[in-house]
Amino acid sequence: MRRREFIGLVGVATAWPRVATAQQPANIRKIGFLWPGARAFAPSPIAAVQSGLQAGGLRAEQVEIIQRIADDNVVLVAPMAAELVALNVDLILALSPAAIRAARAATANIPIVAFDLESDPVVSGFIASNTRPGGNVTGVFLDFPDFSKKWLEALKEAVPKISKVAIFWDPATGPAQQQAIEAAGQILNLKLVILEVRGLADIETAFNSATKEGVDALLMLSSPFISANTKLLADRALSYRLPAITLFPHFARDGGLMGYGPNLLYYFRSVAIMAANILRGANPAETPIDRPAKFEFVLNLKTAARLGVTIPPATLLRADEVIE
Repeated sequence: MRRREFIGLVGVATAWPRVATAQQPANIRKIGFLWPGARAFAPSPIAAVQSGLQAGGLRAEQVEIIQRIADDNVVLVAPMAAELVALNVDLILALSPAAIRAARAATANIPIVAFDLESDPVVSGFIASNTRPGGNVTGVFLDFPDFSKKWLEALKEAVPKISKVAIFWDPATGPAQQQAIEAAGQILNLKLVILEVRGLADIETAFNSATKEGVDALLMLSSPFISANTKLLADRALSYRLPAITLFPHFARDGGLMGYGPNLLYYFRSVAIMAANILRGANPAETPIDRPAKFEFVLNLKTAARLGVTIPPATLLRADEVIE
């Protein structure tokens, strides 16, 4: 049952068609797509980027997207950023804190448009201020400290008796999320167990550690790895009988209990519109960053039933989508 229409991506399911060489304009803008996430998950974000570039006024034949995807191996991100700079791209889409750091280390001149759901861009040193970034970086950033408390509140509302929560955290995303969630845990009087999850090899170890610690629930902090592996993580959380929540709404659609956060494809498209504006003459130093303002709360009642969790009416009413 949907309370609001899912903010989808329309008309970009296939890649842009190739254009015959004789028809190509002389000045094709080259855009680097730098992402540490899983290659299998990349087609949808790339399609959203293509849609956003068109919405920003760039025709398909005017743009070449050069993909550098690390496939969950963050070690590859820095050399990939250097490759994009060597290819003399006109702009880099840096998707994640690791990608932003690598792109900034590789160039101070090429515009970088970021999509980062894990960092405070000013504290991280990516920009000078939200309204006037002041360098070659701008983009979309989530105000994480204000957002993190809402996840723990949602867990505590759905499962009132919880007292100890496992936190899956990818250190490659930086410290902002961990610091914010620890502060929120103190406010809500919840004991948190921070467990590092960098990739597939860490998943079983993390779940085993959570079980040994006797946690009542699980919160997975944002990272490209978590986003690309929601089905696997939902299945493991159910296997370990842990009510779980994360930033990504599709986690609940994949069988997790709850997902609460921005529609990723919508904001991939927004980042691409910003990139198109910069390629058409806007100055990244003077382009204010954007903050996600559209959020979805997706709740899976099938999973709740299997976990023996009775969702309170107040939680049901707040959900944008309830899977029954």
